[in-house]
Amino acid sequence: MNVQPRVPMDKDAFLAWAEGREGRFELVERRVVMMVGGSKTHALIASQLMRALWARIDATKWVVLGSDLAVDVGPDSLRYPDAIVDSIGGQRALVATAPVLIAEVLSPSSATLDLGDKAAEYLLLPSLATYLVLSQDEIKAWVYVKGQHPGPKPIAGAGATISVSALGIELPLAEIYRGVEFD
Repeated sequence: MNVQPRVPMDKDAFLAWAEGREGRFELVERRVVMMVGGSKTHALIASQLMRALWARIDATKWVVLGSDLAVDVGPDSLRYPDAIVDSIGGQRALVATAPVLIAEVLSPSSATLDLGDKAAEYLLLPSLATYLVLSQDEIKAWVYVKGQHPGPKPIAGAGATISVSALGIELPLAEIYRGVEFD
């Protein structure tokens, strides 16, 4: 049986509890929060983003990882974003060591969180340069670049490209959204 504990946990206890457990969880202010599964569209966008990142990054410096790796976003919270570009090394780590890019794919229930609290948490990370939020409903991304502008820069359309200067790469939205069907 998969029971969500109601007692507050520290990060080490949470990681030990969550490892190998059925279901997906985050630790938010010492509380265990269950994460809902995503749609096929969500998974397709996330996997194509990771494929596009792998094709462009310097693999001697960076690694692209999915939602199995935690990101430490504060003294009492761990998040599991949809995609991370982290510094190479620490293969047995359960938490990203120095993420330079983090991405979330919006779900109907996560828009406020992904564009609000998570953006604020991620942008406080010293190593993070870019936070991407990708829509499931249209070819559109919100790009947060640390130190460039106060809020997200929306980028939309199949001809648009996301520039990730910290990695020296360009990500075409057409590649990330290839094969995605919209209602």
